Amino acid sequence: MHSNTGLDGVIAADTVLSEVDGEAGRLIIRGHTLEQLVGRCSFEEVLGMLLEGFFEPEGSAPLARAIGAARAEAFSSLPQVDARLLSLAPIEALRALVARLGDGEDLATALRLIAAMAVFTAAVVRLRGGERPVAPDPNADQAADFLRMLRGEPASRAEIAALQRYLVTIADHGLNASTFAARVVASTRAGLASATIAALCALKGPLHGGAPGPVLDMLDAIGTAENAVPWLEQALDRGERLMGFGHRIYRVRDPRADALREALRVLGAERGRSSARLALAEAVEAAALELLRRKRPQRALDTNVEFYTALLLEALAVPREAFTCVFAMGRVAGWIAHAREQVVHGRLIRPQSRYVGPRAQGDPRTVEDPHGTENARGTEDPRGAKDPPGRSTSAAAT
Repeated sequence: MHSNTGLDGVIAADTVLSEVDGEAGRLIIRGHTLEQLVGRCSFEEVLGMLLEGFFEPEGSAPLARAIGAARAEAFSSLPQVDARLLSLAPIEALRALVARLGDGEDLATALRLIAAMAVFTAAVVRLRGGERPVAPDPNADQAADFLRMLRGEPASRAEIAALQRYLVTIADHGLNASTFAARVVASTRAGLASATIAALCALKGPLHGGAPGPVLDMLDAIGTAENAVPWLEQALDRGERLMGFGHRIYRVRDPRADALREALRVLGAERGRSSARLALAEAVEAAALELLRRKRPQRALDTNVEFYTALLLEALAVPREAFTCVFAMGRVAGWIAHAREQVVHGRLIRPQSRYVGPRAQGDPRTVEDPHGTENARGTEDPRGAKDPPGRSTSAAAT
C-alpha cells in the first residue's frame, strides 16, 4: 500500500468553490479569477458566491444586513470575557469565544460564526489594551465595522477598501490545512461551529496562518535596503527559512501577494505619502528572490501571501499578535462553504494508515517498511525502536 504522509497530490474532495493552479500562479473562486474579484467585489459579495446553493433561504434580508444583525448578536455574548481568557494569545481567546457559540448547520449559525470573527477579534484587542469594546454598527459592512470596532472611530475609505481587498483575497484557497480540518470535522456532522473551531486550531500553527507576524520581525531586523543582501545571505547560510517566501502549492509567485501589494500602494496614495515600509519590503523581496534563486536553485521559492499580508495589516494598525485572527475573519467564508459542501455532497472522511511498528508476538506477517525493506517481529523498526522478546511497544492500549 502506497503512503503519502503529507497527502501531496491526493484528491480528497471535489469542489465548486476554488481552484489553486500552482504551476500558473492562478486562483479561481467560483469561476472567477482573483484579479476579477479583488477591488471589484466586497467581502459580502464573495461570501455570497461561496455560500450559494449550500443553505436553505432564511428570510429576504440582504446578506450584508443579515451579517450586521449577526454582529450585534455576537456582541451580546462579550460579557462572558474574563481575565483568564484575556491572558491568552488573541487567536486562543478567539477560539475560546467561538466555542461558546451554539452549533448547527443552518444559515443563521453560519452568519453568526462569520460575524463573530470580526466582533470577537476587535473586542479582544481592545480589552487586552485596557479599552472597552465598541458595539457594532449593523448597517456597516464587515470591513468598515471591524476597523471602527478595533479603533473606536471610523476608518478612511482607502483603509476600508484595503481591508476589503484582503478579506476577498484570502476568502478561500483550495484544500489548505485549516479548510481540510473543517471538512473532516464537518463530515462527522458535528456542526459548523465545531468545524470552524477545528479550522481555527489548524490556522494557529506557524506553518499555516500563524506566520505573517515574523515577516515584520525580519524587516525590523534588516532595517535598511542596503542591509538586505548581507542580512538575508547570512540567514540562508545559517539554514534559516526566509519568512514570506515559498509555498506548498505555488511553483511561481503567489497571485495574492500582488493583490495585497496593490492595496498597500493605493493606501499610501490616499494618505498622500509613499510608504518607507513598502519601499524597504520591496527591496528585501527583490534581494531575497535573487538570493533564493542563486542559493536554492533546486527549489521553487517565490513571494507568498504572508509577505504583504504582514505589511497591510500593520498599515491598518492591527497588532501583530492579532494578525491570525484577521486571517480567520476572511478565511471563515471558505471554511463554512467547504464544510457545507462536504455535508451536502460528501461522506465521512476516513483514510487509512499503514502500520510500520513491531508486530505482536506470534504474528507471522512481516511489517511493511516505508524505506523498502521488510521488518519482521523482534527486529529494529523503521523509526529505530526495538521490540524486546516477550514485550510489545505497540500503542494499541491508547
